[in-house]
Amino acid sequence: MEQSQLSKGAIFHYVNSRDEIFAWVLQDRLESINEHFNAEVAKTTGKSFEGPMHIISKNLSGLEDSDEVTNKVLLYLLGREDEPAIAEVLQHFYERSVFLSKQWIVAGQEHGVIEETVNPDITAELFVLLSLGLRVRASFPLSSASLAVREVSDFMAGILKKQ
Repeated sequence: MEQSQLSKGAIFHYVNSRDEIFAWVLQDRLESINEHFNAEVAKTTGKSFEGPMHIISKNLSGLEDSDEVTNKVLLYLLGREDEPAIAEVLQHFYERSVFLSKQWIVAGQEHGVIEETVNPDITAELFVLLSLGLRVRASFPLSSASLAVREVSDFMAGILKKQ
């Protein structure tokens, strides 16, 4: 309401429910990451793995933050996944996440910085599963974790980066 400067009633003139707004929040986050990734790829001259991977790593760090709004939204929606409209939103979010991850891997392969032997479908899904795990774990009251975003990012880079 603050960002749009619309009243609650005016907002609900444009959307059907709070859940629809939450779906937009998740979608907007994905599209924003995709835009940043593509901008980094476009500005990178030559064969660079580090710049685009930095965009991914930077966005992974938010997945560990229990106060990050998309983490809260995702957990809220997961708690209501038995509702058909919510199930559809979650399915779309998951499929779009895997799709974009696959696109990034293929782009790296086309630029010669990711091994051709990397299977984009399997690797994209693996990376999305890891990111979802980080999001869920952020909600747990842990004092520490052995596997942090830095290690996940290094793991991902190790799978992808051409030797």
